[in-house]
Amino acid sequence: MRKQAVVIHELDNVATCVDHFTAGTTISFFLGGSEEQVVLRQDIPLGHKVAIRTIAKNEDVLKYAESIGVATIDIQPGQHVHVHNLESKRGRGDLEQGKEE
Repeated sequence: MRKQAVVIHELDNVATCVDHFTAGTTISFFLGGSEEQVVLRQDIPLGHKVAIRTIAKNEDVLKYAESIGVATIDIQPGQHVHVHNLESKRGRGDLEQGKEE
């Protein structure tokens, strides 16, 4: 199997694509010791994330077994995960303005 996406930790609910893939493509990745696949629902650019499990609205998006943000909508396996459906919880100056007062 040619690895087409990278999953770092078994808790992750996203994989990072190692090439550009078009909607309808079935990509392979390893999750733990087993080979898994997901059919892409959208084009996924090189280096971008794809959901490998259902991620409910307001659920943490996990990469490296760490939260990289919160889903702003329900995200289905095979969907692109990026700024259009993910809100970061870190480095958000607009959310941190009132903390110093």
